[in-house]
Amino acid sequence: MNLDYDLVVIGAGSGGLAAAVRAAGYGARVAIAERAKPGGACVNYGCIPEKFLDYAAGFNRLEQVAFSYGWQECPRNFDWLKFNKAKEQHIHHLNEVHLGHIQEAGVEFLQGHASFLDAHTVMVEGYPVTAEKILISAGAKPTKPNIPGAEHAITWHELYQLSSQPRSIAVIGADPIGVKIAGSLNALGTQVTHIVSEERILSTFDAEISQEIQNRLIHRGVQFFNKTHVAAIKEERDGFSLTFAGQAESLIVETVLMDAPRTPNLENLNLDKANIQLSPSGAISINEFSQTSQESVFAVGDCTERIPLTPSAIAQGRAFADTEFGGQKRSVSLVWVPISISSHPEAATVGASEAEAHAKFGEAAVCYRTRFRPLLYSFSQIEEKTFIKAIVNRQDQDRLLGVHMVGDGAVDIIQSLAVALKLGATKQDLNAAIGIHPSSAEELFSIEAF
Repeated sequence: MNLDYDLVVIGAGSGGLAAAVRAAGYGARVAIAERAKPGGACVNYGCIPEKFLDYAAGFNRLEQVAFSYGWQECPRNFDWLKFNKAKEQHIHHLNEVHLGHIQEAGVEFLQGHASFLDAHTVMVEGYPVTAEKILISAGAKPTKPNIPGAEHAITWHELYQLSSQPRSIAVIGADPIGVKIAGSLNALGTQVTHIVSEERILSTFDAEISQEIQNRLIHRGVQFFNKTHVAAIKEERDGFSLTFAGQAESLIVETVLMDAPRTPNLENLNLDKANIQLSPSGAISINEFSQTSQESVFAVGDCTERIPLTPSAIAQGRAFADTEFGGQKRSVSLVWVPISISSHPEAATVGASEAEAHAKFGEAAVCYRTRFRPLLYSFSQIEEKTFIKAIVNRQDQDRLLGVHMVGDGAVDIIQSLAVALKLGATKQDLNAAIGIHPSSAEELFSIEAF
């Protein structure tokens, strides 16, 4: 049977782009279908815009430190529209870069929505396209809980479409995206109220680290409503009022942002026409090599139940291409994946939480902790301390099970440590290392157990 391509990829997000370019490098005839802009949620709505907002917010704190070092104080204002214009220009540049990369690789870009006709055919804007293999990289989308008035709320997809910076905002939900946005907007001067149904934010993180981040946010001015459920959202003349289940208290804010868990973006793909099975959670079921229940169809990234992170999707996409087109059967290990919270305060984590370590190793799991004031703040009135926590297995030569950090530099330090943990580093290895002085990273080499 003559097919149009060896591979058709549905979705030009991180995983899809990585797979398409790698497969084309092996000589495969590849096309990638995308109804929006290349780059996926990470480039257009998520990681990149969030990091730009983080940078913008960080200058406020740096200015406070600068004054203590002798820089002259002067009035400054943050320009939301100027920020968004610069952000959009750079994102447009990234869209063009991604498009250029796939074209240079020989991948054909098909603009439009793709849906299945059968296991080897997808329909793209009314035209059938056939391929030996099809890769689904459709990502995930933000959702809104079934709350009366939820239509008045925005998600992180719409945040940067606001014509002005919100004077006040309620963030409903406690996942990393909401925590990042809450911290950044607070640092930029927005009055932030964080509404959390659990006892604390970031419930999947190490409990001590989650509480540390929440305490810092409170100290910096974020108001928290913990163990609270929104009953309804109602439009008012000057914003929106939120009422809460079992409480007489209400809250009025200018903007409401929903941070509910994302769901796989599988609507209108007609997966049933290719007999593709879903998991109980509604994600695409796959094996360790990203193959679905249909032999010719594969899936990577956030539309599956794997870790919903950009580097994870990229690794999956490349491993798929290596296996199916490069003659190298390869799966991806997602055990030692570092995770960052690019917010205020900065935080990052890799490996097991304290609860996970105790559940697996019992009393053999021991925690080391340290707190210290960064040298940068020596002249300033900023009293916050960096917090680092390491967990080891005493029955396995004090092998490091997890490292968690809250404070400046956490993201880069934890990223570097992720390699060491994957290679089996121990507490003795840290003790024997020679640090860079003066730095926050060197504090890792002298942390004590308590």
